[in-house]
Amino acid sequence: MKNVAITGLGMITPLGKGVDATWKAAIAGMSGIGPITKFDASGFPVTIAGEVKDFDPRDYVDGKEVKKMDTFIQYAVASVSEALADAGLDHTTMSEAMKDRFGVMVGTGIGGLPEIEKNALTLRDRGPRKISPFFIPSVLANMASGHVSINFGLRGPHGCPVTACSTGSSAIGDAARIIERGDADLMVAGGTEATVTGLCVAGFAAAKALSKRNEEPQKASRPFDRDRDGFVMGEGCGVMVLESLESARARGARIYAMLDGYGMSGDAYHITAPPEDGAGAMACMRLALQDAGADLTEVGYINAHATSTMADTIETKAIRTVFGEHADNLVVSSTKSMTGHLLGAAGGIEAIFAVKALETGIIPPTINLDNPDQDCDLFYAPNTAVNREISCSLSNSFGFGGVNGALIFRREKP
Repeated sequence: MKNVAITGLGMITPLGKGVDATWKAAIAGMSGIGPITKFDASGFPVTIAGEVKDFDPRDYVDGKEVKKMDTFIQYAVASVSEALADAGLDHTTMSEAMKDRFGVMVGTGIGGLPEIEKNALTLRDRGPRKISPFFIPSVLANMASGHVSINFGLRGPHGCPVTACSTGSSAIGDAARIIERGDADLMVAGGTEATVTGLCVAGFAAAKALSKRNEEPQKASRPFDRDRDGFVMGEGCGVMVLESLESARARGARIYAMLDGYGMSGDAYHITAPPEDGAGAMACMRLALQDAGADLTEVGYINAHATSTMADTIETKAIRTVFGEHADNLVVSSTKSMTGHLLGAAGGIEAIFAVKALETGIIPPTINLDNPDQDCDLFYAPNTAVNREISCSLSNSFGFGGVNGALIFRREKP
């Protein structure tokens, strides 16, 4: 089995366009949450979200192609463009042999909801002849991977996991397995989402999942805090270039970290809620540790799934059970406190945060943690980033339907 290196990063989030902008904002403890501007939210019970700001798809895609893409696809193409450049890969000069061995695994939790809403209203108000011929190709979940493959000429293994809020982690883990098997030398993988729409916000609000702290949007996402009242919708994309260690070293690539462990599990419990004992979360963390051959004490940082809901206590319990006495030595943080919950993109951007923590020795904080829940008793880097050199980090992602994923990253060994 081949070792898998991370050689490129790309992201677009409510904190900024690009990895550098997002990372600087995250370690500064900034919030990307604000009033919704993408639709008229007056009359909605929830009027706040983490929106991507100042994004022009024409900076990344020919204007004629933009109308063929829902926003989640545009975010993916833009983020992959950054990740490839970061990895020192230029698709215009890449050999045909390399393109044959370079795959794409970009997933989404929901897909093209903005275009679905728009065309549904067009059908109602103007009739079937006014539906765009690009409607169907613009909303299919796999078309983020499809456009990336087409735009950059990547002909290797190609897929699109759809595992709710575990999607980004699933895509990265599945891509690593493809490289480990020897079916590809490189993969670009992660998650993308663009669902700040009336229908999606109304739907999650109806399910009583969203924070209603509309008057204080930057304080609304508050994982582990006793006053949390739901998550905040976010949007964006996070992807990374995965590469066999042999390939990375052969071309002299910078290696951010190694992806050494991937664990998956199912709760088999409830469509939206995890079991009280956190059994599924524990199982995927243990499987990731086993896959990595990692001792519990190696892990220094966990980027928690924690969404600012009551389930934060269950994840805390799961971490405590898995890590035992070492749990008190961990730094755990939820970057969703700053970005909001990016659904299918969450695992992608949070994996990047876990990698950046390894690279920089800076662990991003959990902001808005003013009054910790008594059942949330780990060290969550409250409100301020933590400077700590670590050799191993873990990223958790849990989704509706009881799907769980965990990724373990390590520093490259000499």
